[in-house]
Amino acid sequence: MNVNVSLNLFIEYLQIEKNYSQYTIEHYHYDIREFFLFMSEQGIETINQVQYSDVRIFLTDLYNKKLKRKSVARKISCLRSFFKFLVREKIIEENPFSLVSIPKSEKRLPQFFYEEELRVLFEACETDTALGQRNKALLELLYATGMRVGECTKIRLKDLDFHISTVLVHGKGSKDRYIPFGSFAHEALQTYIHNGREELLKGGENDYLFLNYRGNAISERGIRNVLDKLIEKSSLTGKIHPHMLRHTFATHLLANGADMRTVQELLGHAFLSSTQVYTHVTNEYLRNTYMTHHPRA
Repeated sequence: MNVNVSLNLFIEYLQIEKNYSQYTIEHYHYDIREFFLFMSEQGIETINQVQYSDVRIFLTDLYNKKLKRKSVARKISCLRSFFKFLVREKIIEENPFSLVSIPKSEKRLPQFFYEEELRVLFEACETDTALGQRNKALLELLYATGMRVGECTKIRLKDLDFHISTVLVHGKGSKDRYIPFGSFAHEALQTYIHNGREELLKGGENDYLFLNYRGNAISERGIRNVLDKLIEKSSLTGKIHPHMLRHTFATHLLANGADMRTVQELLGHAFLSSTQVYTHVTNEYLRNTYMTHHPRA
């Protein structure tokens, strides 16, 4: 079968049966096309000609490119799924990637803010301008809910329920979840919606919650720029990335006694193993707090 035909069938499978996001599908598409290029360079004309020995050569090429283990693991997982699908559809007889082991990812603990650092960051928000009110509401909501930045850009006014202080979040794979938010986020959002947002809207119509200075929905890059500028205004050093607020949300909940299953639901993690990394962070967080505050530490 033509390689492009097999790829198109697999992409349809990911869209219809697996209901994967467009972002995930693009990664699959890129990794498989990369393998097709390798096949062409090796003179492999059809999918069913791929052997385990060819896979070993492909993996050697990846390691020679000095790719991170996480990137190599993603490509192996992607191609293993692709060939498994081809076996299921009886397009090929064996999966040449079935014997390949996925390299273990590097153990890196998520970065997060301590409570004092967060206080400094919040104080850097101006509230006397439309953009300042938006930035304060944006920061409060990200920390209050732990939602992903991509999820934050999709929030519409109708997704907020101020009576019970919850927001409907549209997560990965079209999985929706409700997340509560506290009084600080509630107040900041009300101020922004009734004042700053109206000014940014400039008489136009847009039902997205967070707007840029043109009155359009803010992008993920726009949120990153907002956070970068807040760091510059504050006395904090180092770099900030939006996921740090998500990590901080999870770390602070666990450090204050929340159970892991609840945190998993709030974060929208499909697997508990994705949430368990925060237990290691929390142990370090508690230790640092102890060493800082105990009189005889």
